[in-house]
Amino acid sequence: MDATLYMLLLGCKPEGRHTEQHDVFFGIGTALSDLVPDINAFWPEAQGKIHIDAWRTVRFVDGYTITAIPKDEASQLGGSPKLFFVNLGGYKEGDFEEYHYKCLSIAADAAGAIKQAKEQTFWKHNISSHIDDKYGIDVDDVYEIGDVLAPHLKERYTLVIEKIEQGTPDELHPGYLKLSKLVG
Repeated sequence: MDATLYMLLLGCKPEGRHTEQHDVFFGIGTALSDLVPDINAFWPEAQGKIHIDAWRTVRFVDGYTITAIPKDEASQLGGSPKLFFVNLGGYKEGDFEEYHYKCLSIAADAAGAIKQAKEQTFWKHNISSHIDDKYGIDVDDVYEIGDVLAPHLKERYTLVIEKIEQGTPDELHPGYLKLSKLVG
């Protein structure tokens, strides 16, 4: 089976915290269970008490296929576009919450990824007509996926991004999943 890029929304309640915390994790493996050691290394403060709140494979984004191939097979690849993770954050009047919308974007650079994120449905439907420092939606984070992989994965794999005419959107898997269910 081929190696696949995964995107996970992790949750845990580290010692001393009052509410569950979340972070996004990217890993490469042939199965979701392959990611468990890297997940635990990614969030050591959780002391192994991490769960998955949502996950997906990342094979198709915005009309492009995403393939993880061994670095030694990638020597002849040229300047393909890059895969970015963009985290939009914002507030709604009367709600005691910062809302987030996470998306993947294919672009030449971070500025292009941000521009695409701002064209997303979430942005258009949730942006207020009056933007100020109090109630607005902004880009909280933007990362090229290759930069946020574990060091051993960066050394081993390259992400190949190729334009295609038609593809099947990746299935999203929301819901609580204990890591112990993956390894036991």
